[in-house]
Amino acid sequence: MNWHDRFVQQASWTRELRTYLFARAGLGEAQQVLEVGCGTGALLSDLDTSAVVHGLDREPGRLVEAHLHVPAARLTCGDALRLPYPSGTFDLTFCHFLLLWVSDPLAALHEMRRVTRPGGSVLALAEPDYEHRVDRPDSLALLGRWQTESLRRQGADPGLGARLADLFHQAAIQPIETGSLRASAEHLLVPGEREMEWAVLEADLAGTVPTQEIQKMKRLDQRAWQRGERVLFVPTYFAWGRA
Repeated sequence: MNWHDRFVQQASWTRELRTYLFARAGLGEAQQVLEVGCGTGALLSDLDTSAVVHGLDREPGRLVEAHLHVPAARLTCGDALRLPYPSGTFDLTFCHFLLLWVSDPLAALHEMRRVTRPGGSVLALAEPDYEHRVDRPDSLALLGRWQTESLRRQGADPGLGARLADLFHQAAIQPIETGSLRASAEHLLVPGEREMEWAVLEADLAGTVPTQEIQKMKRLDQRAWQRGERVLFVPTYFAWGRA
């Protein structure tokens, strides 16, 4: 599994939303910007800003790759629950598909608010709710249950997205705009995109679901796409507020 390709794919899903939110949140005027959970730099490499760009991730190997993609960024290995920056450092702090993986997402949001200057922006750009994933036809509904259970086993909170706005409120981040990403699975009309989705799913399910059952479901999925009957929707939420 090429994780940079996966992160680039996820970034493509939110590009339109990011353009809109970053413009409203003051990215153009920002001097210091931080991405918490920057991974391999898929989002940082797409930022259109003159600000000093910082990225934090707890995986050293991903930071090595991020340096290749965003050589000018100031990259730090660290924990979202204990951000290694002074209070009020950043004009804009954001994350992307992160909070569901954090053991204490409220504490992470408190930290994001702390390191953001008063009046600066805090954004969570994409947090999914796999507990309400929709699969059609009904013969594929088991896929959603498998993935939700797999995420929970890995330590993720698969239903976090539905609670994102409330978490911002609890973290004393003044809400400006919250909502859900526009439903679209157009990218999955491209076979290569579906293959990447299946690579992630197969990696998640390895050792917990028999291989023959996974392959049976994969064939059902392929046929449903070919017949134009496939529906796949994971509600995914965003939030923007002021520190």
